[in-house]
Formats: sequence, C-alpha cells, structure tokens
Amino acid sequence: MIDPIREQQLSELEVEEVCDQILKNARNELYFHMRFLDISLSCLSFQIDFYSKGLGTDGFSIFYQPQYIGKLYKNGRVFVNRAYLHMVFHCLFCHLDKRGKRAKDYWDVACDIAVESMIDEWFIKCIYHACSMYRREIYRKLHLNLKVLTVEGIYQRLQEMNLTEKEYLQLKNEFYVDDHSYWEQEDSLQKSRQRQKEWNDNREKMQTNMETFSNEASDDSKSLLEQVKIENRERHDYKQFLKKFSVLKEEIEIDPDSFDFIFYTYGLSLYGNMPLIEPLESREVYKIEDFVIVVDTSMSCSGELIKRFLEETYDILSEGESYFHKINIHIIQCDEKIQQDTVITKQEEMKEYMENFTIIGQGGTDFRPPFEYVNQLLKQGKFKKLRGLIYFTDGYGIYPVKKPIYDTAFVFLEGQYFDLSVPPWAIKLILTEMDLKEKK
Repeated sequence: MIDPIREQQLSELEVEEVCDQILKNARNELYFHMRFLDISLSCLSFQIDFYSKGLGTDGFSIFYQPQYIGKLYKNGRVFVNRAYLHMVFHCLFCHLDKRGKRAKDYWDVACDIAVESMIDEWFIKCIYHACSMYRREIYRKLHLNLKVLTVEGIYQRLQEMNLTEKEYLQLKNEFYVDDHSYWEQEDSLQKSRQRQKEWNDNREKMQTNMETFSNEASDDSKSLLEQVKIENRERHDYKQFLKKFSVLKEEIEIDPDSFDFIFYTYGLSLYGNMPLIEPLESREVYKIEDFVIVVDTSMSCSGELIKRFLEETYDILSEGESYFHKINIHIIQCDEKIQQDTVITKQEEMKEYMENFTIIGQGGTDFRPPFEYVNQLLKQGKFKKLRGLIYFTDGYGIYPVKKPIYDTAFVFLEGQYFDLSVPPWAIKLILTEMDLKEKK
C-alpha cells in the first residue's frame, strides 16, 4: 500500500518539475529572439509557492503558484513568455527599489504600464498579443506629455489624472501581470544593495549588447533601448551641479574652520581679557557670483516646467552658502530671439522676480542669440568672472558651433527632450520630475 503522504509528496514534486519546465521553456524562447537579454533572463531561479497569488519576483527568484502557471500555459505560451519578460523588466529597471515615499498603489500601476508598453511595441511571435482599445488609449494619453514612458513620468501623469476608484481599478486590472508583494519583503540592506548592483550591471551589459548588435535590437526595441539609456545615465545632484559654476573669493565673515578655541580660551584665562588667537574676519569660499540662466520660451517648451525649473534653481541659490552678498545673475528669456534679460544683484530681487515671473516668447527656437548677447556683455565688462551659462530647454533648436570661453550646460527634463544635436563641448544634465517637484 502506498503511503498517502509519500504519494502527495511525489505528486507535488511532479507538479513542480512541470512548472519549472514551463518557465525554462519560456526563458529559452525569449533568449532565442532577444539575445541581448541573455544574462538577465538567466538571473532568476524558480521557487514554488502554494500561497502565492500567481507570479511574482523578489529580484532573485520567480515565485509561482502551480495552478496559476497551468492556467496561464493553457491560455497560450505567449502569456507565460510575456509574464516572464514582465518580471525581468521590473528587475532591470529597479522598480523593486525605487518607490521610496511614493504612493504604493499608483507606483505599482505605473511600473506595470511602463513594462507592458515596452513589451507591446514588439511584434515578435513569442510575445505578441493584440492591445485592447482601452490600453492603446492609455498609451496615447501618456505620450501626449511623455516622449519615453518612464515609470517616474507615468507615475506623475497618473496622479495628475485624478482617477476615481473605478477608473483606478480598471487601469490596475488592465495591466496587472504579477504580484508585487514580494517587493516588500524585509531584506537586509546588504541584500538590497546586492540586488541593485547585480541588475544595474545587467542593464549596462544589455545596453552594450543592444548597441553592438543593432540588427538584432530592431526598431521594435527602440523604446526599450531609450529606457535603458535613461536608466543607465549618470545621476547628478542639481545642487552639487550648480557648484561647478562657483568661484573662489575672499568674503568678510568669521572662519570657524581656522579658529582654535583652545588657544583662545587659554589666553583669556592667562591674561584676563587678552586671547592668544582671534578668529579670522574673512575666509576664502567657493560661491556663485557671475552667472547666466537662459530659459527656452519657445512654443515647444512648457511654461509650467520653466517656472518649476526656475523655482528649483531659486531655492538652491537662496541658501546662504550658495552665493555671495553681491551677485550678478542674468536671467534671459529667449525663443528665436532675446525676449528679456533680468539682472539680479541681491537676494531680494531674486525673490521679487520669482513672485512676478511671466513667460515671454512662444515663438521658434534658436540657441545662438543668448551666446552672442552674453559675449557682447563680456566685451562691455558687465561680468567680473563669468564661470558659466545654464540653458533650460527641450533641445529642439539651432545650436552655436563655436565653443564659448565659459562653461555651458544644457538642462533637459527626462523623457521630454531631444539631445542628438548638442555640441560636444557642452555639458548635458537631465533632470527628473522629482528634481522639479511641485512646490507646496
């Protein structure tokens, strides 16, 4: 007589082997059509979980409920392949670790939309499934504001839509593929960093493969390559970036770094009211003095984004350690010609300018006039030591050919810019929606 417990164990083992084989077949089929994903597809092991809601990943393994895998497979191999690729993309773009303080419900939906939008652009037999009208309409609305459907951009747009509970649930159900509860497991910090490092390395290798073997990474995967480039680019703290344009200068203020309290108090105790050393009344510091900010006010640039960029810049410059008491900051508005040049000489003027700021322009785009204008100001001696010019734009316009004598940075907003024509001598900085967060 067969032991019932043993029989159940054998049955569960057979089920696990079948499910593992289904997932391995999905991995092999994806690899055959997308060899630039070879390393990433092999990074996830398989673990059975009878209490799972379906499928999910923690960045190390794919957890699956056997009945769900069986149902998915009966509907067609395409659905298993898409689910596998869906989870790999979550890991590649670090969706598991990037939520931070964002609302979990909207973040989860944004992650699913970002991933599905990339998969839906591929017309490859092993993953192709016709999009519903509702899904196509969601993509269309998002593309009105976003060139590339990054998860951060989608999250921002979803919050601006003011969805009702019914609309949110419809959106969630349309794009739901995997269980995100595995993202929330309490891993050690070391384990989380290990996961991020592994997938960051995978993504960098993937970009190299896609760019090297361009024939394989066809037009269908252009959206994926754009997303990978955005994710792989070097991140800059905007405050630290602005310090590149600071100058070294002596300023009248006590220098606590060079002051020794021991000798000071010893002198007072020894001679009554005569310290052996007194604090220096001046010190050399790096701060912004001469600076030019140019904003692109052409029709292709959003006035709201321009204002948010200036507000973020103002917040940084308003900090006491950012610039000298006497400053010379030119804020230039320009489309195809100079529309306005406002000179700021003290903090109060900067505050007044921001309170009464209005967009002037909305014409075409030409980046050359501000450089010609600033060069004229230099010849007229309007600047003592101009370190740089920072230009906020979407990148659509005519760039100057000749490199100016001062540093130049073109600042773009993630997913809403064109930077192929940026001269090699210019610095490129790409800010995110979170960098230009709404002011409360």
